[in-house]
Amino acid sequence: MTTEPTAGERVGGTDSGGPSDALRALFDPESVAVVGASDRPEKWGYWLASGALAGRHRRTVHLVNRRGGGLGGVPFLPGLASLPAAPEHVVVAVPPQHVWPVVAEGLSIGARCFTVITSGGAVAGTGTGAAGATADAERGLASLVTAHGARLLGPNCMGVVDTTSELRLSWGDFPAGQIGLVSQSGNLALEIGRLLARAGQGFSRFVSLGNQRDIDAADALDSLIAHDATRVIAAYVEDFRDGRRLARTLAAAHAAGKPVLLLTVGRSEASGRAAASHTGALVSARAVVAAVCRDSGALLLDTAGELVDVALCLLAAEGRPGAPVPPATPALLPPLRIAVVGDSGGQGALAADVLSANGLVVPVLSAATRAAVTAHLPPGSGCGNPVDLAGAGESDIGNYARIAGALLLAGETEATVLTGYFGDYATANPAQAAHECEVARELARAARESGRTLVVHTMARDTPALAVLRQHGVPVYERIEQVATALAATDRLRRTGPPVPPSAPPSTPPSIRPSAPSAAAPHRLPDGDYRTVRALLCSYGMVFPAAEFVSTEDAAADAAHRTGYPLVLKAMGLAHKTEAGGVALGLCDEAALRRAFRRMRKATGSDCYAVEAMARPPYAVELIAGVRRDPAFGPVAMVGIGGVTAELLADTALALAPLTPGRARDLLLTLRHAPLLTGWRGAPAAHLDAAAGALCALARAAVEHPELSELEVNPLLVHPGGAVALDAHGVLA
Repeated sequence: MTTEPTAGERVGGTDSGGPSDALRALFDPESVAVVGASDRPEKWGYWLASGALAGRHRRTVHLVNRRGGGLGGVPFLPGLASLPAAPEHVVVAVPPQHVWPVVAEGLSIGARCFTVITSGGAVAGTGTGAAGATADAERGLASLVTAHGARLLGPNCMGVVDTTSELRLSWGDFPAGQIGLVSQSGNLALEIGRLLARAGQGFSRFVSLGNQRDIDAADALDSLIAHDATRVIAAYVEDFRDGRRLARTLAAAHAAGKPVLLLTVGRSEASGRAAASHTGALVSARAVVAAVCRDSGALLLDTAGELVDVALCLLAAEGRPGAPVPPATPALLPPLRIAVVGDSGGQGALAADVLSANGLVVPVLSAATRAAVTAHLPPGSGCGNPVDLAGAGESDIGNYARIAGALLLAGETEATVLTGYFGDYATANPAQAAHECEVARELARAARESGRTLVVHTMARDTPALAVLRQHGVPVYERIEQVATALAATDRLRRTGPPVPPSAPPSTPPSIRPSAPSAAAPHRLPDGDYRTVRALLCSYGMVFPAAEFVSTEDAAADAAHRTGYPLVLKAMGLAHKTEAGGVALGLCDEAALRRAFRRMRKATGSDCYAVEAMARPPYAVELIAGVRRDPAFGPVAMVGIGGVTAELLADTALALAPLTPGRARDLLLTLRHAPLLTGWRGAPAAHLDAAAGALCALARAAVEHPELSELEVNPLLVHPGGAVALDAHGVLA
């Protein structure tokens, strides 16, 4: 992830006053000019030109190629200046060295929007050069465009498609449907499109972001929130740029009742930086995105197939009990209840297992519902949940609709899963095709009338009956694990609380700055670092044990008399003190202190040591708390089970900083080991308010001191009487 250009440098977006009519010109222009049009199907210019011509009944289309020629009876004009009127939207598919002149010509005649397909090279005509020079040229191009009140999509993008306005300015086929897609990968968009087409769905709008020099993911997602034809929003984003602005957009989509399904890539941190602190090892880029999605009400998914599966299920559930718009207290809702009906006991049982493994509930049915189902089953059939058809489908395929309908109309579950053979009868016996299609219509009708969700898992593929189901909005899956994944994701969204839009971190000038680390030893912090960070955190209200900082053995002995025994001796200037032999605990007298001092000085070579009171409150739990500055999302707070096992347990929770006390408390309670804090096996509960207060203090200190890329307390000792920090660590940006 990167923040380049930053929010302050970015021009033309919705946060910087860009003209709204320019985005209208992106999706539904009154006129389009394709520069670089071609009559050769292997060329990008052919696809862009033919796509533009397909919407000629809605808008004026101009095709430009300085070499002449034509396509579909439309002649190619030599340049934009030769057009009879200024086009609103200009698509640029020319060699890199010609991009800048084409855009400048378009601006001179009043074009409002530019989609630049061209990738690589010297956009501004500065030579191919290095990547940095190309990036600078692209930023210069964006500045030129936005200075004229216009907007730029790309460069290096695949184009834009709006099936509602019949705008097709991209390579490939994009089926029409109800899903809006924003993507930094063109091929991934094509894959998603093909999967949707097979499932009877497609796109309401597609935006290829490219290098996001002006129009970015937040701009494109904002447009989908306001787009009536878009019911589900999908996005693939690698470069989050201004992550907090994007998070606010995700929260706005959730509040508007439009679920967002997000794909991204996970980037491993450089090993050196990760080794500098526990926080660096525990806060990955993907974990930050996951936390942002959780708080903004978006779903972070893993693959294109999963995205399509979940989107189909969400579309089927819209406006029903499993719909994504949450009630006032969604976290208190129980998991979705699922009724399962199958052709065989084995398929039904496996379906129940995989649904349960995904956190869903397959409940026992009431006596009344069992009686309604039994009426359509052979004598002696099982009518629990799952329901075994036991040959009832083979004897009369109409029983599929009768039994599934009975389960849907009973209202005891939010969804019914039909698993097995349905949809394949006409394959073996074409005479059954019409009847099977009619049963499919009855199944869809039962789902609609019940207000419940019907999901079909079948071994068939692309049969007429399945086409009927898809036409009526019933999702059909080839594998039962797809069903479970889709329903579980729908359930997560259903139980998502109100979104928590992130605040913009304040930029308060720092008052305490640790000295710069040695370039020769980047993982060894300067002497006095703990003392400096400790003083900083104390100024924000965090509690530490009494301590003095010394440089000689005699000074340590003198300090110990004032601090009192037992005590801890720590060597300063080490990121991982314990592993380096830089910590001695439970020193009970001066002799033990002097022995530890000599041993520690030999092992570490440190010039400064902390003589600190030993904190041993009963029923204490060790936490790790840290803040790391993410390049896209800014300061990210982390809390987890701490001490020397922090990385081993990896039990952490993240949120964008700063934190409120309530948010900090919620993070603590989401940990897997949270029962240790609330009173495990009769132990008294830890002081959660004190722990939350310490997290808030740490987060605020990090937010207000941007010179620190990381700030960490480990361990933070939380006990029934309060919270005390036993060690602290900072990393300079």
